[in-house]
Amino acid sequence: MTLLIQKFGGTSVGSPERVRAMAEKVRASRRSGAESVVVVSAMGGETDRLAELCRESGGDDPRETDAVLASGEQISAGMMALALQALGVAARSFNGAAAGIETDGAHGRARIARVDSAPLRAALDAGITPVVTGFQGRDREGGIATLGRGGSDTTAVALAAALRADECRIYTDVDGVFTADPRICENARRLDEITFEEMLELSSLGAKVLQIRAVECAGNNRVPLRVLSSLDDNSRGTLITYEEENMEKPVVTGVACNRAEAKITVVGVPDRPGVAHAILAAVAESGVNVDMIVQNVSSDERTDFSFTVSRDDFSRAMACAQKAGAAVGARDCRGDSGLAKVSVVGVGMKSHAGVACEMFRVLSEERINIQMISTSEIKISVAIDEKYLEVAARALHDAFRLGEPDSGGK
Repeated sequence: MTLLIQKFGGTSVGSPERVRAMAEKVRASRRSGAESVVVVSAMGGETDRLAELCRESGGDDPRETDAVLASGEQISAGMMALALQALGVAARSFNGAAAGIETDGAHGRARIARVDSAPLRAALDAGITPVVTGFQGRDREGGIATLGRGGSDTTAVALAAALRADECRIYTDVDGVFTADPRICENARRLDEITFEEMLELSSLGAKVLQIRAVECAGNNRVPLRVLSSLDDNSRGTLITYEEENMEKPVVTGVACNRAEAKITVVGVPDRPGVAHAILAAVAESGVNVDMIVQNVSSDERTDFSFTVSRDDFSRAMACAQKAGAAVGARDCRGDSGLAKVSVVGVGMKSHAGVACEMFRVLSEERINIQMISTSEIKISVAIDEKYLEVAARALHDAFRLGEPDSGGK
């Protein structure tokens, strides 16, 4: 039989009525001849509520915090199993440990070490639909370890890989992956297919459809991954798959946006080996990830060293950069927390020239100044003033004709 992993997020199981509706989807899959393993998130807003309870308790032990946070998914799993049973589907809930999910000991951000598929396989062989708690597993000491926000997607993909499922389906409140954020570009179009490579870039650049770790896991294990709407019974969604060598890919597949960017410039840094390392090491040690980096050497053997960080990390990164800059003899340290990042993504860029030129032409015609640039084989990103984000996104989306079904981003 076809084996599906069906993962339902917080919105999809946000009420008893929604849980029953998702149970109907599982029953429909079974009636079509497929076996299912169901993975559930906590009900919408429940993890935030539990996190607040942990804060109010006054303690900060990560192990015990995980024990509290994991209860949200256990409630959802039990409710889903009850709803399936009410529809005549034999079902049983499994927490992460019972499902054979083993993790490292990094509480709050654990990584899955291995999955023992025997418990779930035994349930399937007995005609039982397993309902598994997402977001969690068993650490080396037998305790609960959570995978971090969005971790239920990773749970679903890991189970799909371990059970060699035919497809992993992630049900959300959007009908798949779009060429741009529909809230910004009204003519954004749902994509029938997208490559893992493109989805990884879009996820890292601000698209919130899937957790990036889940996409990485699916790509590494060759798990066909489909994102589709939990609100539409006729949703086909978007299939995330491998690029076929003979597939004629669009030059540009999508436009991604991220408002929450900030830039830090360490001014007048001595132009000598090791200075960039000294600055970035100080920032990294504080737990801040750096994105774009630009270095401009002036004529007086000094350089201005600029980099971007998430706006949430701006204050912490600024303090580190000021301290590191003073230590290496920099003249000043300046910051701007009002930036945004706009990117164009597409595997077709590997074999087509001129995408950067077209992107810069479009932004120039909109009189939008580019402050920083970052590229890869299939991506071009620019940092711009936040107030121009929506104008830039719409202009690029139209310039590459992404709203036209047969345009192919050309």
